[in-house]
Amino acid sequence: MNSFRRVGIDILLSLLFLVLQTTLLKFLAVNTVVPDSLLIWIAYMAIRRGQIAATTTGFFLGLAIDLLSGGDGMLGLAALSKTVGGFAGGYFYNENKTTQTLQGFRFITVVLVISLVHNLIYFLIFLQGTGLSWWDAVMWYGIPTSLYTAATALLPMFAFARKYLS
Repeated sequence: MNSFRRVGIDILLSLLFLVLQTTLLKFLAVNTVVPDSLLIWIAYMAIRRGQIAATTTGFFLGLAIDLLSGGDGMLGLAALSKTVGGFAGGYFYNENKTTQTLQGFRFITVVLVISLVHNLIYFLIFLQGTGLSWWDAVMWYGIPTSLYTAATALLPMFAFARKYLS
């Protein structure tokens, strides 16, 4: 597949995940915790395409979330946290083990690491001035969101396992 077509498909899938995150996933909220499908997609990009692709994807998806939030937060915070998450995920890139990583629990580990990095940055900055300590922010928002996102990543992991085993 030529690179222009691959990039076009990646952009379309990124837009699909952006729509999914902003419309449907809010219905899966448990209390105030919502899984982040964009981080699962960024983890996929990190494993499949490497650090630069994951970092770039994280930046543009984070910027889109910032712009779509309509002033609900700090402009650029989601872009920053998703960019750093994509950068961290890029350390798991190994072109010789892409298939094994995507179809195994290592994929869940990558999603969990990216989500923890993202949520530490995001919630520690976003909740400044709210009266919550940094420990409370991590314990009540960061870790539950990361665990929910990692649990949600089981679905694509099983899909990849089924695809590659059959």
